[in-house]
Amino acid sequence: MATIKLALLRHTRAKDGTYKIRIAIGHKSTTHYIVTKYKVNSPTEFTGGIVVRIPGAHQMNIKLRALLDDYERRLERVPDPDVYSCKQLRDLLASMRPHSTAATFAQVSEQYRAELTEDGRGAYAAMLANSLRLFSEYSGGDVFLSEIGTDTITNFERWLLRRGLSRAYTSMNMSMVRTIVNRAIRAQLVTYSVHPFAYWKRPTDEERELDISPEDVAAIRDAEPRLKKCRVARDLFMLSYYLGGINLIDLLAVDFRNTSVLEYVRHKSRNTKRTDKRISFTIQPEARAIVDKWMDKKTGRLDFGYKFSYRNFLQYVTRGIKALAKELNLPDARRVCYYSARKSFVQHGFDLGVSLEVLEYCIGQSVKGNRPIFNYLKIMRKHADKAMRLILDNLAQIGTDK
Repeated sequence: MATIKLALLRHTRAKDGTYKIRIAIGHKSTTHYIVTKYKVNSPTEFTGGIVVRIPGAHQMNIKLRALLDDYERRLERVPDPDVYSCKQLRDLLASMRPHSTAATFAQVSEQYRAELTEDGRGAYAAMLANSLRLFSEYSGGDVFLSEIGTDTITNFERWLLRRGLSRAYTSMNMSMVRTIVNRAIRAQLVTYSVHPFAYWKRPTDEERELDISPEDVAAIRDAEPRLKKCRVARDLFMLSYYLGGINLIDLLAVDFRNTSVLEYVRHKSRNTKRTDKRISFTIQPEARAIVDKWMDKKTGRLDFGYKFSYRNFLQYVTRGIKALAKELNLPDARRVCYYSARKSFVQHGFDLGVSLEVLEYCIGQSVKGNRPIFNYLKIMRKHADKAMRLILDNLAQIGTDK
């Protein structure tokens, strides 16, 4: 059972020589702290949970007691504290505010956007900002969370579609708004007798046919383009394929020095999943050859001499792979992109008889909940290595058959 009390850490002294009083959260034999604005000059001035021997101690104790009561009420509003670790519970309590109908949609959105930016998820933060802009335009400005109902959501979806937005883009914006509403509910900023999204169901995403045949992948592999952007795109495309469809942002973060085994957690999921979705497999020789070609020996990271932002580099690679696909006269060249390497790796593996669970492990995709037996199946590195070797050997044969 979680406990909350006032505490002072004797070994933690501020630069000005004072000691901050903290809210101590005890849970599951672990303690985490929330720093308050109140402080004393010496540990001897805080005894038995109260401030002593300083001017204004009585007034400070009243304020500290009120603050402690506030956090105790926050804990009471958490439905099931046992599902959280001590750190998660601390973070949840710190983010909660007293229930208030004055909380607005924009306030929660901006707070979430700031968290995403701090976590390095700038692209997702930008999408959230765009959804906030659209919802604000629809509602005529910021709105109180308590004013959002089922009619609000139904009419917002109709408003988006009337603007000519695609079903997929509309669905993405609806999901963003739902995320903000759910965060507000979890933080006890608002309560609803009927959830605003109770009658909205996200349409099934259309399957994007971005995979290409092994013959087309081999054509990209064997290409000798004149332009540097196409050569860079070719090598990154093939490196993604050789490394189990790794995303570009994850690939550029890898330190390949003295590394024969690649282990990483996808950037996309590292801040959203409680369990460790770590991917681990042996770097195959085909991938090693490309890595050695572009690796900066000082940092171990890939260096293509491109000095602009990641987003600009992604666009640079996208233009390069599309130009290369067009130059090679690949079927449906317009749909070929960097992500095609990931989709193709999975499709080729499936066509060769590799189980979906092993393929999901290779690309860091969560095992689907409708196959619960596989929640207990620990897919080891050897399964991934075997699958990769099968897929890569099949691709290698295409070159030798010519």
